Amino acid sequence: MSVSAMPELNLPVFEPGTVWLVGAGPGDPGLLTLHALNALRQADVVVYDALVGPGILELARPEAELVFAGKRGGKPSPKQPDISRKLIELAQGGHRVLRLKGGDPFVFGRGGEEALALAEVGIPFRVIPGISAGIGGLAYAGIPITHRESGEAVTFATGHSTTGEVPDALDWAALAKGTHVLVLYMGLKHIGAIAKRLMDGGRSPDEPVAVVANATLPEQQVLVTTLARAAEDVAASGIEPPAMIVVGPVVSLHAVLGQKP
Repeated sequence: MSVSAMPELNLPVFEPGTVWLVGAGPGDPGLLTLHALNALRQADVVVYDALVGPGILELARPEAELVFAGKRGGKPSPKQPDISRKLIELAQGGHRVLRLKGGDPFVFGRGGEEALALAEVGIPFRVIPGISAGIGGLAYAGIPITHRESGEAVTFATGHSTTGEVPDALDWAALAKGTHVLVLYMGLKHIGAIAKRLMDGGRSPDEPVAVVANATLPEQQVLVTTLARAAEDVAASGIEPPAMIVVGPVVSLHAVLGQKP
């Protein structure tokens, strides 16, 4: 069947006075879902995160108002309660409000907090999942997070607490022992401390580590190192966020499967 002959999709209507919490994926506009594209083409206001690139925003209808609400570590950023309040005010004003988040809104995206705020005041909302950087971004880097014998279990964790430090609430020793593959979001700043905790928990200093920055975008960078050398190699490379960290034997597959986006 040709593209032109494909049947019309029955996509939902974006009603005024509602909010859609939408995952924009890890960066490549081609990884948007059809529901996300449908939302962009109907929204009156797009409230977007720092990790949503211009290529995706260009897909919004020309009349849509674009409102930046990005939070970046170490830089002045909107507070989460203020963002939630903005969504409520816009919806109460009769707008079709698209809250556009990098990756998936419910995977370290604080989408749950925004959904709860909307529910508390009776604002109708829809959640549209997106491809998380911890899956799609690593796939673009040629790193399958599950692989028979070398990646039979995977754990997703944050390397950045609400205070900006390494999360003390995580049992790093248990993480070191309990999973073949560990995928860390927002952990680049603390990669040295994280590596030490994992080695203290029993992980080998020679364990393969990959840092994937700007995943799925033309400027994607992949640094392959080890736990023992991770902090030193990251500093020498000059690699910067946004970046994912993956620890485990599956990293070795990048040498064969890795390719530029």
